[in-house]
Amino acid sequence: MLAKDGEQLQKGGVRKRRHPAEDGGRAEWKKKKNRGEEEKPGQKPRGDGGRKRLDALSVGYFRRVGERLSEGFEEDEEREMFVGNVLAEVKGKAGLVATDRTGSITLQRLLPLSSPDQVGEVLAELGGESGAGFKEVSCDRCGGHVVESALRQMSRWEEFSQKDPSKEEEEESTGMLESQVLSLSQVVKDNGSEFIGHVHGSHVVRTLLHVLAGCVGPPRTEAQPGVKEHRAAPQLTDFEIPTSFWYELKSLTETLMENINLSVTDGAASAVFQTMLTVCHRKRPKLCKQLLKRTMEYLSSRSSAPGVSPLLVFLKDQASSRLIETIIQLSHKSLLRDLYKGHFKGSLVDLALHPIANFPVQRLTAASAEHKLFPKLFDELVQGVEAVLAAGHMGVIVQLAESCAESGEKQDDMMRCLLNSFHCAEPGSRHVCCLPLFMSLLTYEVYYQTDATEGSTQKEVPLTSICYHGSRLVQALARFKERSHLLSSLRTLSPADLLTMASDPSGSHVLQALITTSSDKGRGKILKRLEGQYVQMACSRLGSRVLEAAWNSAAVSQRQSIAQELVPSESKLRSDQFARHVWAKFGLSHFVHRRAHWQEIQTGESKKRKLFSDLLE
Repeated sequence: MLAKDGEQLQKGGVRKRRHPAEDGGRAEWKKKKNRGEEEKPGQKPRGDGGRKRLDALSVGYFRRVGERLSEGFEEDEEREMFVGNVLAEVKGKAGLVATDRTGSITLQRLLPLSSPDQVGEVLAELGGESGAGFKEVSCDRCGGHVVESALRQMSRWEEFSQKDPSKEEEEESTGMLESQVLSLSQVVKDNGSEFIGHVHGSHVVRTLLHVLAGCVGPPRTEAQPGVKEHRAAPQLTDFEIPTSFWYELKSLTETLMENINLSVTDGAASAVFQTMLTVCHRKRPKLCKQLLKRTMEYLSSRSSAPGVSPLLVFLKDQASSRLIETIIQLSHKSLLRDLYKGHFKGSLVDLALHPIANFPVQRLTAASAEHKLFPKLFDELVQGVEAVLAAGHMGVIVQLAESCAESGEKQDDMMRCLLNSFHCAEPGSRHVCCLPLFMSLLTYEVYYQTDATEGSTQKEVPLTSICYHGSRLVQALARFKERSHLLSSLRTLSPADLLTMASDPSGSHVLQALITTSSDKGRGKILKRLEGQYVQMACSRLGSRVLEAAWNSAAVSQRQSIAQELVPSESKLRSDQFARHVWAKFGLSHFVHRRAHWQEIQTGESKKRKLFSDLLE
């Protein structure tokens, strides 16, 4: 076998290189042979509870295959020959390869290069004649990734099925993969509770749901130690599906609903139900509506204390609260209204103060912004804003402000509430201090290090602490119809503070929002305060972006003022890694040498911008 492996790798173009593990494997084999414990090819009988594993020589082979795949292929024929040779070696031991770390990684990279027929053959071997083998492989840490990768190749179904419909081979090719996907789905239905509750098997079920619905996201990757995960929703890509998948998705969801009790106790199962609802909402809205109704009926039917909603218990649980968040995000108007009246009403502040339940409150606040429900929700939640701030649940406050901006309602009440919460409402002279307080999320007394008894006297405090949620809060407030408090406060900041804002990762977004949402007159006042700082802003990674945003929204006269300040520092700007882009985008060479032409270009751009803004309005 090894000779054959080496020969086929050479045909595919892999550099023949002996891996250290191979020698170790031979030496160990000789020792065992001398002891009368000859190892059977493709397995290790000891050291892993009797579980079969790939031998060291095969591991080395698949490692070299991975290296060859990294080099790429110049021609399709070469790639097809290589893939065929490797899959020929996989045949007969696909389960061992898939559950080995090196083999799994190589297969995951190989399957996207394979035809649907080849992918179907790999799945057929993994599942066996009855499909029973799918369970063991799918619930394996390495094997689960291979099954997911194979399922994702179904997104190429239309590409192959439309190549030449008259060819029976093409139909068989896509039909093979289709039948194996359906076989896997049947195994999942037969072992639903074991799959959805398994840390690895649940991921296979989630990918299966995506494929049956006809949408896939980016491939799942292993979490790396020390690397922060971003929880942004993945971008899904839609694709055509066979007719059989339409019916199979309905059947699979029916089976999963029989195990809905697991969704409120198990984190992995909860994630499966969230995926089920999300993909159905995207591809099968009527089915999603039915599933949402049945899920809420189950959650509402659980026993609880008399007069207390059972949902209040689930909202405070890590697993079930995430499911409820998804339900809220996908709910239609009537279900959202029932959720608030039957479960949230009267408990919003208490839930907002809870370390887990405050997240569903944020989702409800966001979802209600489009409906008449929002004013009622706001009136209840606004009563506890200061307590929520003290608890450190800043996301609740930010979302409340964003919903006010989106709905156009309760904006004056929100601003008044924030001024009171940050202790800058009375006396009126404190209003001009609101911007640094909002950005730092500190009260007046803490920020200026003064006592409430000292009256309105304040000392100059350099702007230093700008936090992420504070930045998000001010960006939301900048979208309010009435922004006079923010703009008045901004004009009291020193040029050094404005430069600090422009160069800060969070503060730069605030300054950009305030500049771009202001009227021409208001923008002129802000730019007047920034005079003398343009060169330093242009030489800053973040400041240059703020300067570009200000330029794009500025009038021609304001652009001319900015250009006049930048031009004397031409050598510095052209040699700086950030400022050189500013010099080019602002057309400052034209400004220096062909002023009339520059003026004409800027006037034309200004007219175009005004025309498009009028059309959008």
